[in-house]
Amino acid sequence: MSDAGLTVEGDRWLLSGELDFETVPSLLAHEGAHMQRGSGIYVDFAKVTRVDSAGLALMIEWLRESERKGLVITYDNVPPQLLSIARLCGLEDILFQPR
Repeated sequence: MSDAGLTVEGDRWLLSGELDFETVPSLLAHEGAHMQRGSGIYVDFAKVTRVDSAGLALMIEWLRESERKGLVITYDNVPPQLLSIARLCGLEDILFQPR
């Protein structure tokens, strides 16, 4: 069984572990992952050990939610394999555009 974690410290969210189809739903439902209007969110992938396309789905969902709330979300330390998936899907410019 894979395991993922999300530590929320204000506007800083630190992901850890494996991001896959088994773990991403719990991250989407994480009680601390509430976006507040008017603020920005900084998501750090530095402690992610493995990721598949479910990680990309997570990023897209959080981007949609941030846009609905009128805030900026920034992704940092994104694993190379996730960058490759985003590039292949034509989403690199959408997910990583300067705001």
